Parts: sequence; C-alpha cells; structure tokens
Amino acid sequence: MIERSSSSLVLALGLALGMGACAPSSAGTLPTADEVLSYYRSDRALHAEIAGNVAVLRVEQSVDQLRRGGTLWAKVGPYVFLFSEETKRLMEDFDGLAAVRVITTVGEAEVASALLMHGELSEVQWARALNIAGRARIEGTERMTLLEDLVDWGESHTEFTYNERFTRR
Repeated sequence: MIERSSSSLVLALGLALGMGACAPSSAGTLPTADEVLSYYRSDRALHAEIAGNVAVLRVEQSVDQLRRGGTLWAKVGPYVFLFSEETKRLMEDFDGLAAVRVITTVGEAEVASALLMHGELSEVQWARALNIAGRARIEGTERMTLLEDLVDWGESHTEFTYNERFTRR
C-alpha cells in the first residue's frame, strides 16, 4: 500500500512537471512601435517606441495651450492619453506589456511623463478612470475642476514627473 501511494505521488509529480514544460511562455506578447501608434488617434504629433516591455508614447503639446492653461495643462497632458480606451485595449491585447508611459513634449523639451503599470487598475477602476478622463476631455476647458480631478487620479495611480519649467507656480 505504501509503495502504491509513493509511486502515485511520483507519477502525479512527473505529469505535473511534464505538463508545465508544454505550457505557453509567460513572457507574453509585445506590440511594435507601429502597433502602439495604431491604437491612438490624435491631431497632435505622436511618436511611439518599445523600451524593454514598456510602450512609450510621446505626444507633442502646443506651446499656446501651455501658455493659456499653465501648470494644470502641463500636468494633465499624459493622463488624457493614459486613461483612455486605447491604453486599456493595448494592455489587454498585449499581455507582455508591463506598462505604458506617456511623455508630453514641447519641441525637444519634456513637459510631463506618467507611467501606468499593467494591472494597476481593476475593471472598476478602469471604468472610473475612463469616466474622469472622458469628462475632462469633453468639458475640461469650461470646467477646470475636471482637469484637476484627472490630475489627482493620475497622480494616485501612476509614477509621474513634471518639468518645473512648465509646472512652476
């Protein structure tokens, strides 16, 4: 009886290890830079690259927009793109993607950068993020508090940096 349970255990362990060898790679798939760009539509100049397993999207921001909107517009830029259906789909479609970083620029100068880690937001949080960002995109110029809400949400869910040249009060 003891021999039978030992051999059953060895057989079960062997099968489990053998099945593990046939399992798909956990590395996941990554998009190309062109595929990243294909997810986003904008009237602004966009550039994408893959840095390791992070999709990096560079977005040109208007100097006039920053002059008129000041610090708030400098900060909100990355979050408008990060908290979007496009980013959500990109993360769902490419399971090897660890994060998406959006960097806003004016010419060669970096204005702001925010990194959203894959898995940072639950489905409920994604719904909330899309709602906050959507309202900010639609009504933000009339109701600046919506842009402030988006910045607050972004700062609580991303790793971010702001260029003091553009965000000094």
